Amino acid sequence: MAYSRDKSTAFSKTPFIQCGDKIIQLKEAVIMGILNITPDSFHDGGRYDTKEKYLQRVGQMLEEGAEIIDIGAVSTRPGAKEISLKEETDRLVPALKAITSAFPRAILSVDTYRAEIAHIAAENGAGMINDISGGRMDAGMFKTVAGTGLPYVMMHMQGTPQTMQKNPVYKDLIGEIREYFSSSIETAMNEGISQLILDPGFGFGKTLEQNYAILNHLEQLRIGPHPLLVGVSRKSMIYKLLNSSPEEALHGTAVLHTLALLNGADILRVHDVKEAVQVRKLVGFYHNQGNLNSITADTP
Repeated sequence: MAYSRDKSTAFSKTPFIQCGDKIIQLKEAVIMGILNITPDSFHDGGRYDTKEKYLQRVGQMLEEGAEIIDIGAVSTRPGAKEISLKEETDRLVPALKAITSAFPRAILSVDTYRAEIAHIAAENGAGMINDISGGRMDAGMFKTVAGTGLPYVMMHMQGTPQTMQKNPVYKDLIGEIREYFSSSIETAMNEGISQLILDPGFGFGKTLEQNYAILNHLEQLRIGPHPLLVGVSRKSMIYKLLNSSPEEALHGTAVLHTLALLNGADILRVHDVKEAVQVRKLVGFYHNQGNLNSITADTP
């Protein structure tokens, strides 16, 4: 990745990510659309359980402006049941083959914490690996990803999906997450991973208040040239605060996506691509109108 970052604005940077034979330019925030091919994900579990359904959904997200499609074949919601390697493989591989055949220029990320799945994903067209555990649930993950040459999303999580929301405690929330990233980045790069993306892990071992503290101090989690990914779409930090549900959390999600972009997010991982693209356009226009001298008296 190459960077030229002016901290005066979240949009004055010219990075790129190499995803196999495809490149993602990060001149503006990138939208990563979520495709869960699981029966039990917290918002859309079971909606895309056939080839026809997930191909239609991928096509829709690409048409709406998603630059990356993040495919999950195992649910990592709080308390989710762990599934076998075979079950994850059996869900993932046919979907990867079908999607890469139907959309050969699409950039696909695979959401997994298993090194063997990462290897299989790379062999079947994936251009990115997204690991909720940051390599801590499979000791072979860093070496495997390094061997693929693909970019790696390193997320922070306290505990596991089965335990992470049982009273998460931090003495220094931002400091501990920074230390986690610093240590893990060094290990990953020593193993040979050259492209890293950092995800602070909203909802993964954090209280509602801690999630908002992270969002408020997001730029403090920027370490070196590594892009920041934010995944808050329809999560409980929105709907619990509003006493609603994931299905009613679209407007709240748009608000938090706005805050994330204003606070320095480089990638938004979203369920609702069209709305996220609209947020990106509005925030980008807001930034570009920062010079009052450019606004004339007859501007509507």
